[in-house]
Amino acid sequence: MNDTLPEIEKVYRDLLMARSGEERFRIGLEMFEVARAMMLAGLKDDSGDGCRDRAFVRLYGADFSKEEQQRILSRINAAKA
Repeated sequence: MNDTLPEIEKVYRDLLMARSGEERFRIGLEMFEVARAMMLAGLKDDSGDGCRDRAFVRLYGADFSKEEQQRILSRINAAKA
C-alpha cells in the first residue's frame, strides 16, 4: 500500500539523499535494530525459551526446507549448550 502523494515522496527522498552516506547508513542500522527489537518482543513467551528458534524461522524459514530448518536449529541449540 502506498498512500503517499508522489510530490511528498519526492520531497522526502530529496531530503534523505541530501544526507551523507554515513548518516543514511546509520539511519538504516537504527531502523533494522528497532524492527529486530519489535520482532523479538513479539516472539517472547513468559519463559523466554525458544525465542532464537522462532526468530530464525520467522526471518529465514521460507529460505529452507523443514528438514534444513531442523538441522540448522539443532546446531543453533547445540551452540547454546
